[in-house]
Amino acid sequence: MFKRFLSGYQKRQLKEYLTAYLMIAPATILIFTFGIFPVGFALYVSLHKWRIKQGEFRGLINYTKAIDNLAYILLFALALGALYGVYALIKRVYERIRQGEAGQKSWLFAIPGAVYAATVLAFVRWTVLLLPEVLGIANKIWGIEKTRELFMQLLSEAFHAPSAHNGWKLFLYLALTAVVMTIILARYSQLRQNLNQVADFMLMWIAAVISVVLAWFTYSEIAKVYRAAFESGTDPGIWPQVITIVSGIILLAAAWQIWQGASKQSSSWGFWGRLLGAFGLLVSAWLLIGELPMILASGDKDLWVGLKVTVFYSLGTVPFQLVFALVLSVLLFQEFWGSEFFRILYFLPYVTPTVASAAVFRQLFSNRYQAPLNQLLIGLGFDPLQWIREPEGIFTMLGEKIGLAVPAWAAGPSLALVVIMIYSIWTYVGYDTVIYLAGLGNISTELIDAAEIDGAGKWEVFRYITFPLLSPTTYFLSLMAIIGTFKAFGHIWVMRQPEALGTVDTFSVVIFTEFFEKLRYGYASALAFVLFAIILSLTYINNKVQGSRVFYG
Repeated sequence: MFKRFLSGYQKRQLKEYLTAYLMIAPATILIFTFGIFPVGFALYVSLHKWRIKQGEFRGLINYTKAIDNLAYILLFALALGALYGVYALIKRVYERIRQGEAGQKSWLFAIPGAVYAATVLAFVRWTVLLLPEVLGIANKIWGIEKTRELFMQLLSEAFHAPSAHNGWKLFLYLALTAVVMTIILARYSQLRQNLNQVADFMLMWIAAVISVVLAWFTYSEIAKVYRAAFESGTDPGIWPQVITIVSGIILLAAAWQIWQGASKQSSSWGFWGRLLGAFGLLVSAWLLIGELPMILASGDKDLWVGLKVTVFYSLGTVPFQLVFALVLSVLLFQEFWGSEFFRILYFLPYVTPTVASAAVFRQLFSNRYQAPLNQLLIGLGFDPLQWIREPEGIFTMLGEKIGLAVPAWAAGPSLALVVIMIYSIWTYVGYDTVIYLAGLGNISTELIDAAEIDGAGKWEVFRYITFPLLSPTTYFLSLMAIIGTFKAFGHIWVMRQPEALGTVDTFSVVIFTEFFEKLRYGYASALAFVLFAIILSLTYINNKVQGSRVFYG
């Protein structure tokens, strides 16, 4: 049948595509199993009360406990973001048609795109329906002898439960329909272009469904809170906060777009007009989102303290380790006797086991009188310090030494956190140095020789040639370092002391404590997603601010 339906070229093209998809199938399965599914399962856990075993569905309660009404605002903003994604995809298809890259009939690809999107969403739905059945096995085997045969029997019953089984059949029907659609698309000569257009429409439909689901879920959760508040005679005031702050975020995004377009104006009037317009929108946005600090203050105090500690930790490590690494890499890039030895020496802290090196630092910075650092201070005529056990801010301590009263908001990171910062810088400077050395090796010597012939000195060569050409390396290292500081845990957990009074407990430590010590799995998962959102936001901001300044030569 296929021989009559497809030509020789079309069959060969379809075979190549199927072979390619089969080749990447193992990697796709691994990524889904160990990457996508754990994230989805953590999201599922965060929406429930979960103490070892699954409890009742709680919706956004775990999130509102962490960040108060900001949870509703962010979820509604995500719904608007998904809706904007629909608009962007439709605009891309329209631009293709307008520029002649696609025909007027391209809009018909929305039909197979809808089938593909329905297949993906049906698989997600089947997974959500199956999870409670599988997780319910724990309750079924409670108090009875646990055997492999019993578990396999209960697992089979979970897969054949009516809801899960019906969801699986729907997915199979849609998957078969998608396969038929692919064969039909193969009838056209340009299969690759057709599949690209179908993929755009598939993403458009998925984004539309996500937008509707998020908006409906947000509305239902807010309505639930209002019903409870109506019974108690109070007003939660969520909708005014959602409307004003989301409007402020939209105005902030519009101000950024207008600001970006100011440099493209050919006339001075257009330039200054856009700048004034952006400034006006920025002021309006600030007035609308001015209520945000009060919302944040109503959330979990441990979360915001952990976030403050994490920000201190990031600001106190990333700039220093990058500067030290850049200086060391420039020095070690020179050819001199023993340069290879020093390159290995500086890299050793990075490959040293974290627990071992952190334990050594813990002893070096101990509060004992005989500790090496305290002995050094005593030898220099200073008093010994508590170091890793000191909860007081470093700027407060310096102010006390010179007789200056420092306000509480300017106390800075605790001395205990500064010790951990020193450890982090010591550990990662070697890694950054090696990456910078690789970047220096990729810089053409012809550029440097030409600059030196023109009379440029060492500093001019570094300032105008070496440093700009290292901007991709700096961008990569700064991005990875910021993400790493927000995820840091191992060495902090080893070095933290109760006497520091939580002044070294970063966001990751707060999540770990909630999960393993307090056994609040649902709440810990919600905190993990808050951290995930913060990291994504920082990555996006870093890409917008620093990514545009990267020079690739």
